[in-house]
Amino acid sequence: MVSWLFWAQSESQTRELPKRQSSPPKMSQPSNKPPLTPQFCFNETALRVDFLRLSRGTIDDSIIQNLNALVTPARDGFDPSSTAERQVQPARRRPIDSAACQGFKENVLFQSWQTRSDVLNYCAGVALDPADPDLVLREAETAKDRERVVDERLDPYSGRFFPREARTESLANLIRNERGVEGIIRARTWGLVTERCGDVGVRWEEALNRWRESTEGR
Repeated sequence: MVSWLFWAQSESQTRELPKRQSSPPKMSQPSNKPPLTPQFCFNETALRVDFLRLSRGTIDDSIIQNLNALVTPARDGFDPSSTAERQVQPARRRPIDSAACQGFKENVLFQSWQTRSDVLNYCAGVALDPADPDLVLREAETAKDRERVVDERLDPYSGRFFPREARTESLANLIRNERGVEGIIRARTWGLVTERCGDVGVRWEEALNRWRESTEGR
């Protein structure tokens, strides 16, 4: 009798336990641009850790999670034949709806990349002339041209690089390094994006410039 009561109580407790539901992965939000001042650029912790590392970690280092958040497994309903298959395609390999992919690229990925480009370009201007950081940016009308102008002005062999003091030369070296890191990170991220979303054969620079051209006229 006692054993039966113990079994009944255990069975009741088992039925009352709430079912754990795994929450779907959440997509990251685009990176916010920090207030741009020469002081921000000269503060390596603020620039590299608080902004660049955080933005890259949220958007690029978490790209698989961000892409998985675009997949809706239950959209097509339950397929009974799927239970007979031993190998199930993992979420990270499932193709994603083209509209969801395009929305992610335009509203999250490219915006975050452009925000980081804007910050690095501004800080490049600080390194070249702290008294007028926007001077180098005014030499180009479009975001695409700014990348080229900044590269030329930061190139120590171009004949146009004139660091005014030790800290500006140090900042210029930092920006050059971070722009190189940025290119590597974007290439890796874009490879995963094209694998899931298409755009095979389109380089990330080309895709970003298309987006820039479509937004600059707005």
